[in-house]
Amino acid sequence: MPNRLAHETSPYLLQHADNPVDWWPWSAEAFEEARRRDVPVLLSVGYSSCHWCHVMAHESFEDDATAALVNEHFVAVKVDREERPDVDAVYMEAVQAATGQGGWPMTVFLTPDAAPFYFGTYFPPEPRHGMPSFPEVLEGVRDAWTGRREEVGEVADRIVKDLAGRSLAFGGDGVPGEEELAQALLGLTREYDATRGGFGGAPKFPPSMALEFLLRHHARTGSEGALQMATDTCEAMARGGIYDQLGGGFARYAVDRAWVVPHFEKMLYDNALLCRVYAHLWKATGSDLARRVALETADFLVRELRTPEGGFASALDADSDDGTGKHVEGAFYVWTPGQLAEVLGEEDAALAAAHYGVTEDGTFEHGSSVLQLPQGAGPADAERIASIAARLLAAREERARPGRDDKVVAAWNGLAIAALAETGALFDRPDLVERATEAADLLVRVHMDEQARLTRTSKDGRAGTNAGVLEDYADVAEGFLALAAVTGEGAWLEFAGFLLDIVLDRFVAEGGALYDTAHDAEALIRRPQDPTDNAAPSGWTAAAGALLSYAAQTGSEAHRAAAEGALGVVKALGPRAPRFIGWGLAVAEALLDGPREIAVVGAPGDEAFQELRRTALLATAPGAVLAAGTPDSEEFPLLKDRPLVAGRPAAYVCRHFTCDAPVTDPAELRRTL
Repeated sequence: MPNRLAHETSPYLLQHADNPVDWWPWSAEAFEEARRRDVPVLLSVGYSSCHWCHVMAHESFEDDATAALVNEHFVAVKVDREERPDVDAVYMEAVQAATGQGGWPMTVFLTPDAAPFYFGTYFPPEPRHGMPSFPEVLEGVRDAWTGRREEVGEVADRIVKDLAGRSLAFGGDGVPGEEELAQALLGLTREYDATRGGFGGAPKFPPSMALEFLLRHHARTGSEGALQMATDTCEAMARGGIYDQLGGGFARYAVDRAWVVPHFEKMLYDNALLCRVYAHLWKATGSDLARRVALETADFLVRELRTPEGGFASALDADSDDGTGKHVEGAFYVWTPGQLAEVLGEEDAALAAAHYGVTEDGTFEHGSSVLQLPQGAGPADAERIASIAARLLAAREERARPGRDDKVVAAWNGLAIAALAETGALFDRPDLVERATEAADLLVRVHMDEQARLTRTSKDGRAGTNAGVLEDYADVAEGFLALAAVTGEGAWLEFAGFLLDIVLDRFVAEGGALYDTAHDAEALIRRPQDPTDNAAPSGWTAAAGALLSYAAQTGSEAHRAAAEGALGVVKALGPRAPRFIGWGLAVAEALLDGPREIAVVGAPGDEAFQELRRTALLATAPGAVLAAGTPDSEEFPLLKDRPLVAGRPAAYVCRHFTCDAPVTDPAELRRTL
């Protein structure tokens, strides 16, 4: 019989609806029940494409004996971290403080007042590798709760007090300048893997936000070292197994230093961010590889993550059926020489194996290989390779597909809108701009109420119940600003303004710091506040970027001041931990450059107008904003008082409150930008 999760919208929670564990969703009622029964709460946090979450669910939560132990002595609460990043952040901070590490599944035991007192991540069904079994943990916590209650209470109080004292007061120290950005570049150079690209050792994550910083730093300063690190890392990832050589799109991370073997889940946020990085790399270098990867990744987003309502699904699982009924990681993506021969015949299979690095021993498990494009594979017959790739892709389509998490997360859809709008505009793909517009329409229709308050998630066109957090407001505003620039439709600028006014009103703390939840959000044991960029830009740095762009488009002093206040954290963290504040550094580059405000006026059908507009879109100036339309159009404040020049379309460029003379020649505009 299904438990209380059967009515939830999260695919991850629905995966647990038939467990024998009597799960509750995160709710006041669950904690009331724990108080009534005088038992602790077992909080289990995960997400639908998390491999070890599935393993623990199968071993423990689907096991009748373990479930009976949970149901008798605990109130069990299941949380999808992607739906409730605030709950996840608060308890993950506690787990990391207590154990020195974190991860998912996250397993935390709480008092009925939601104070944590015992922590862990994955627990096996029987003791192994020095880890206690999950039943042993449950019995140990039950014994402590019934026999040493006072001690449990003291531990919980101490942890809550410690968390409460961690408020961040970064702000008021001024904005990062030349010196901090140069130190950040030096820090990245020290951690750079000159042989394989990327930063640090294994596991290796795509450093999309640090790459944006490097590209912007190069654009502003001409630093060849910054461009080289960005170019080489992008090439290494695009040639590696982390990139899907047949279908486009990137996996979450590589388990090795050389990008060969991925952890196969594909996330919307990674692919949106990387699509944009490769488009920007193409702007900087004209690289064919960058163009190809940007377009293939955009096509992947549309083909495999777009929902029937026009939004974008959160993720594809790492695991799928390997053809024997067993769910195996990577089964959908890997190949053996025998499988190649079956699809291609012996001769083409030999060429494919050499081209894609498929070996007899395999680069992954059980003799299978992840497709990559090894360096030095020699020149290949492009037509024959294209035919091989098409046949392999068609054969792969016959395999059992990985599961898809169909919930639409506002923030990540904002990132996808920005990526598709820019990629579509740069490469003359109006269909991609159209897909971005449809996703933006969905966010306005389903996720936004009359006061412009956002709901974080929806599924099947139905809004969830969780309030949007800072990253939702910031990333959706970022997407709308990008869409406004490429479509010339001022309504998107207006919507971005509504969202950013809420940021100013409900998320800003004293001294320019930002909180992840609104002033009137559900109160947790602490109000989450994290400025570091991890898998995606933090709400804090994303807000700084969107506020800065909006201020450049509208001249709003309040929004610019808020952006500058938020960047105080980048001044503090940029020189010390540049890998973990990459988007913040990219925004700081835009601030140092102006950012430039470009107004292009003319008649939309006029060829000279279109050429000036395209030149402006190709600008590499960090964070440059663009408004294009007829002179004195009401759509964009930047177009006010911008007449044609001698009856011809013209471009006006301003920065730091000063404007250049208007230009009518695209070549001249290109030099300015």
